[in-house]
Amino acid sequence: MAINNDKIDDAALALLYLTLHNDDRAWKGFDWDVLGRLHTKGMIDDPVGNVKSVVFTQEGLEHAKKLFKELFGE
Repeated sequence: MAINNDKIDDAALALLYLTLHNDDRAWKGFDWDVLGRLHTKGMIDDPVGNVKSVVFTQEGLEHAKKLFKELFGE
């Protein structure tokens, strides 16, 4: 089965928004490949490191909020 990585990335970005704290941070509990793609797309800062959270870019934060509402809002 072919997998659409963009859809996976969108879902992961929306779920990262669910764990939003300190204005622009989210807990990084996702696959490293997904986090790497989100970083490449400019949605989050570099996820590599010992810190247990990632920092949204401004564009990433806005897109995550929009996706969260679309995917999980009523």
